[in-house]
Amino acid sequence: MSDAETGAIRVASPTGRWVILTTVLGSSMALLDSTVINVALPRIGKDLGTDLAALQWTVNAYMLTLAGLILLGGALGDRYGRRRVFAVGVVWFATASVMCGIAPNAAVLIAARALQGIGGALLTPGSLALIQASFHPDDRARAVGLWSGLGGVGAAIGPFVGGWLVDGPGWRWVFLLNVPLAAVCLPVALRRVPESRDPGAHGRFDVLGAVLGALALALVTYALIEAPGQGASGVVIGAAVGGIILGAAFVQVERRRADPMLPPSVFASRQFTVVNIITLCVYAALGGYFFLSAIQLQVVAGYSALGAGTALLPTTVLMLLFSASSGELGQRIGPRIPLTVGPLVAAAGMLLMLRVGPGSNSVSGYYTDVLPAVGVIGVGLVTVVAPLTATVLASVDTARAGLASGINNAAARAAGLIAVAALPLLAGMGPEAYRNADEFAVTFRRAMPMCAGLLVLGAVIAWTTVRKPAAAPDEKRKARPECTVHCGVVAPPLEPVHEDVDKPGANRPPERRPGTPGAD
Repeated sequence: MSDAETGAIRVASPTGRWVILTTVLGSSMALLDSTVINVALPRIGKDLGTDLAALQWTVNAYMLTLAGLILLGGALGDRYGRRRVFAVGVVWFATASVMCGIAPNAAVLIAARALQGIGGALLTPGSLALIQASFHPDDRARAVGLWSGLGGVGAAIGPFVGGWLVDGPGWRWVFLLNVPLAAVCLPVALRRVPESRDPGAHGRFDVLGAVLGALALALVTYALIEAPGQGASGVVIGAAVGGIILGAAFVQVERRRADPMLPPSVFASRQFTVVNIITLCVYAALGGYFFLSAIQLQVVAGYSALGAGTALLPTTVLMLLFSASSGELGQRIGPRIPLTVGPLVAAAGMLLMLRVGPGSNSVSGYYTDVLPAVGVIGVGLVTVVAPLTATVLASVDTARAGLASGINNAAARAAGLIAVAALPLLAGMGPEAYRNADEFAVTFRRAMPMCAGLLVLGAVIAWTTVRKPAAAPDEKRKARPECTVHCGVVAPPLEPVHEDVDKPGANRPPERRPGTPGAD
């Protein structure tokens, strides 16, 4: 175990296999909940007697706390021990999952989902941090690849498993499934995974910045979700104004702090800023698409939950099979073409979703209406996601690659959060729209062109502003994506810290994980 404690674990060793197992199980818990919840929404709404706003909150409560706290997740592990914080995340997430599974009403479910997001903020960066800290440098890339690939498999089968559970034991088992996963993951983590810390982690945590950012998102989200039912009431307007004020306060705090969660200086790179704007466009469109399409397939087209999950499967399968090849192509030809073509292809797929309606649940209907749409969307995502991640890493100094990846991941989740809140409002969906097939079909036909429009906007921005990054003086020091096999349908993959810049004699300061105090 002494070798393990010094970061010398080999992938082929028994300890290495245990580390891979526990980190994959931990990250899969959070990943599965992000991908399977949409297919369960109609059944949740029916069983709990909720309106559309409650279903939006069921998705967004989780995304809100996850997006708001993920930049701090790695910082806690660096300071207090990565294994310890990861284990806390596993227990926290499993406990919140039980609360979701036994929730007697929508209010309890929404609160439990928010608690799940906090656990996810510990698990998501924590699992990758454990791999980075535990394995021998020669095996680190292979370990990250295994973690990424197995996580991609989990994302691909998630909607299928979720649909099977909803139609079989019931939607509550979508959450309760996390309990046996945690029961395996936790003891393995405590007994087989070595503890590690970052001796350079110091300074204060940016708790104020995290709270301000999360509250700003929460208030804006509340205003958007409640507006269809309450109209321009004082509460809705007050929430919107309050969210904007808190957002401005967040920006000011981050500018003035010595150790900000979101260092403004990282946006000095024009390319980094532009690629994050493209990320907002792409993942806002995807967030709205996955939320609404799962309901459209069940409420309008007549699919079962299992049928809806299976129908959407080709998108994630394509991502799993071809993301690595897309990343290699992007490295050769540069990011401009993939970041332009990918969103345009995905936009065409979303317009093809307009064909989905009554009769699309037959075998012929699936092959003529559903499969072309989800297939084209998958091709678009394959084209854009890996080059997007590579461009984010290449647009900042190598020592800040981990921070840049964390910011990009959080931006994507925040974009999906806002889209799920805003699209029903913009499309004119009433509180009971998901109960009426005709009404939902009409508003779905309004929403899909909006999603497509966001993707086209991202493509235009990419074509007019993105350029191939200048070659680094030493290509070995240039940060490159390591999570090359990943189904990034919820957010771009988090990338590990590139430890080569931290070795003695390096000319750059040590990298800090996303959100680590002293990162800037």
